[in-house]
Amino acid sequence: MYGEQPSAVPGTVRWRGTGSGHDHDVRVLPDGCMDLIWSDRGGLLVAGPDTVAHLATRRDGETTIGLRFPPGTGPAVFGLPAHELRDRRVPLSDLWPAADVRRLAGLAARSPYPGRVLEAAALDRLRAGPGADPVAGEVAARLRAGESVAATAAAVGLGERLLHRRSRTLFGYGPKTLARILRMQRALALVDAGRPAAEVAATSGYADQAHLSREVRALAGVPLGVLRPRPSVR
Repeated sequence: MYGEQPSAVPGTVRWRGTGSGHDHDVRVLPDGCMDLIWSDRGGLLVAGPDTVAHLATRRDGETTIGLRFPPGTGPAVFGLPAHELRDRRVPLSDLWPAADVRRLAGLAARSPYPGRVLEAAALDRLRAGPGADPVAGEVAARLRAGESVAATAAAVGLGERLLHRRSRTLFGYGPKTLARILRMQRALALVDAGRPAAEVAATSGYADQAHLSREVRALAGVPLGVLRPRPSVR
C-alpha cells in the first residue's frame, strides 16, 4: 500500500508505503526530487535525484515513510550540492552528525507519527540555514511548463552556462536533463488521465509518439506499455 499527502514543509509531499504479502520491487521514476526516508527496519536514508528509474525493494510488513522535497529544496535540507547525491541512496549519517541522526531515528521509531518527526527535522534545517534557493522553484516551474532552457535562463536573469552550474547544485543535473524528466512526468500524467499516446506526445512537446516512447524507455527503463499498461477490453 502507498499513499501521499501534503507536508508541513512547504512544497513537500509526505508519503507512506507498507509492504504486504511478499517482497517486491517498486520502480521509482526520476522526478527531479530528493527524499528523506525512514523505515522501521532500515533507519534513515537519503535518496538523491535520479537520472533513470530506481528499483526499490518493498519488504513484506515493512513500513517506509518519506518526505519528497520539490526540485531544488533538498540541498538546503541535506547541506550539500544535489549532484553529489545524483543516482545514489546514502545513509543520513553520511551527511549529518551521527549523534543528530541517532536522536532523530530514535524519535521516529518511538513516535506514532514518524512523518511529523521528519518534517520537524527538515524545517529546523531550513530555518537554521539560508533556506531553499528561490531561483529553483521558478526554474523548475518554467521547465515543467515546457519553456526552453534559453528562455528560462533569460527569465531568471542567468546566462545558460551559469544556469547549468546552478542547476547541478540545485537539481543534480543540468536544466536540459531536468526538462526531459519533467516532460516525461507531464506526459505520464496525461496517460494516466486516459489520453491516447499520440495525443500525449503532441501535447507534451515530443516530436511524435516514437519520440515519446524512446524517452520513456530511456528514463523509466521499460516501454510505455509496460510502465502504464492499458486495461484489456472484454
